[in-house]
Amino acid sequence: MPSVIIVLIILVVLVFIALVKTIQVIPQASAAIVERFGRYTRTLNAGLNIVVPFIDSIRNRIDLREQVVPFPPQPVITQDNLVVNIDTVIYYQVTDARAATYEVASYIQAIEQLTVTTLRNIIGGMDLERTLTSREEINAALRGVLDEATGKWGIRVNRVELKAIEPPTSIQDSMEKQMRADRDKRAAILQAEGVRQSEILRAEGEKQSSILRAEGDAKAAALRAEGEAQAIRTVFESIHAGDADQKLLAYQYLQMLPKIAEGDANKLWIVPSEIGDALKGLSGAFGNIGGGVPGFDTGKEKTPPTE
Repeated sequence: MPSVIIVLIILVVLVFIALVKTIQVIPQASAAIVERFGRYTRTLNAGLNIVVPFIDSIRNRIDLREQVVPFPPQPVITQDNLVVNIDTVIYYQVTDARAATYEVASYIQAIEQLTVTTLRNIIGGMDLERTLTSREEINAALRGVLDEATGKWGIRVNRVELKAIEPPTSIQDSMEKQMRADRDKRAAILQAEGVRQSEILRAEGEKQSSILRAEGDAKAAALRAEGEAQAIRTVFESIHAGDADQKLLAYQYLQMLPKIAEGDANKLWIVPSEIGDALKGLSGAFGNIGGGVPGFDTGKEKTPPTE
């Protein structure tokens, strides 16, 4: 009896193991390679799959999602014999699980070595300056070569990125000094341009100010002259309207003579020839006034009456 129980237990265990080996659940975005007696039979896709236990075996499980693989820095010699260290990042995806399993032993190592050799060929035809400024060109060329070579391995290279390009330390110091000198040069040029523009604007402002001041002075002089002319016309019209005779004019002329002599700068002044006529007219006017007014002494001596 105990031996029967033991046999039953062994049979149950074997059935359980057979069921486990028969039912294979493959996750989404994954694939599995099935071999029968060491020979490729089929590829299991995502979902529930049935295999023959103890005859079929799972050789490899492959992730079909896009993978990211960073490679360590690689020393590369440029065309001008400078050694630069370049870090690369590869984005790839397995498109054929069978080819990725049987066409290459280790596709990760193969991609890394192919990346290094291709990168050295590309950088070897460029100088340092072009290498630092042509990342897109290097990425495109590297991706083209990798995609062509890895196609037969069931691999598709989606992107290739140069993560870092590190030139030698001495070159970095020289580049920093050059960049600093360029920045100082641009700063000096901008400062000189600013000073020049400021001087131009200041000169333009002074020019406009002078023009406006001159125009203001001209308008003021014109208005002043116009006012004086208007005043002269008013005085002239008033004189003509009042019918002033020569005696009044002579009197006004004599009143203006003291004003002509005013001021420290008037050391010498000229008496017009017309002043004699004015004095004669004035003396005649006073004589007529004195003779016509009783008691007014004109300065002439009276002759005594004759007996």
